[in-house]
Amino acid sequence: QVQLVESGGGLVQPGGSLRLSCAASGIIFSIYDISWYRQAPGKQRELVAIITKGSGTNYADTVKGRFTISRDNAQNTVYLQMNILEPEDTAIYYCNAKLLRADYWGQGTQVTVSS
Repeated sequence: QVQLVESGGGLVQPGGSLRLSCAASGIIFSIYDISWYRQAPGKQRELVAIITKGSGTNYADTVKGRFTISRDNAQNTVYLQMNILEPEDTAIYYCNAKLLRADYWGQGTQVTVSS
């Protein structure tokens, strides 16, 4: 059974930092491309960052220079380091693992940026 479990969300003040984790089980983690998506209330889910199986990375323009995605294949875990957080970053953050037709999602973790 494939599981993706996100953690690390919470309430943070503007300008603060959080590190999200996505722990995977039930897949050969190292061959999957892993992405972070987010969905704010009333908005569509959007891609935040992706790290390929070869550790190439790409980011949404809105988070470039503030967020960093990384992976630890030995721990079957992907991280999203989020710095200089803004209220507009408030959303549920989801982890996604994709390989050809295989497409798995976690349950999401809430990030709220507010003073």
